[in-house]
Amino acid sequence: MTDHMDGLDFAVAHDEPIRYRDRIGNYYQTLGYGKPYRWAQYADVPFTPLQRSLSDSRVALITTAAPYQPDKGDQGPGAAYNAAAKFYRVYSDSTDSDPDLRVSHIGIDRKHTTAEDMKTWFPLQQLRRLAAEGRIGEVAPRFYGAPTNRSQKTTIEQDCVDLLALVREDEADVAVIVAN
Repeated sequence: MTDHMDGLDFAVAHDEPIRYRDRIGNYYQTLGYGKPYRWAQYADVPFTPLQRSLSDSRVALITTAAPYQPDKGDQGPGAAYNAAAKFYRVYSDSTDSDPDLRVSHIGIDRKHTTAEDMKTWFPLQQLRRLAAEGRIGEVAPRFYGAPTNRSQKTTIEQDCVDLLALVREDEADVAVIVAN
């Protein structure tokens, strides 16, 4: 449905984006952190252009999804937030099969989204398809898990260093990062 104002097809007033950042900021405040969450925002962001086309590139997949841990409570689709399912170190696993990953440990919008279709938050099957179609060269032999229960400083100084080492070890040319 649109609102035809001055010949423009705007969405109706109630059809607006979910104020995710505001909600997360309010959530941290209610947890008692004392000050608003500071989103990472840099004046200078390093960028390296691809050295070859995507069709000739090895593509790595980095996710914040966690391996299923049966002893850590409900982690299935529709599960409430489950901090027990968090992980604290970078991990990797083979891209040859479909892993059992979950997102119950992530502060996702459980009102407007579900975790029922893993392909929406872990695109390994799509990357395999793109490789088979020749749109990308190949999928790296492993995917990598990035912890989410860290400070920005720890993420930059520890987790990113570990992730980059794994990506380089697998000789990937580019990485797709899926922050769940």
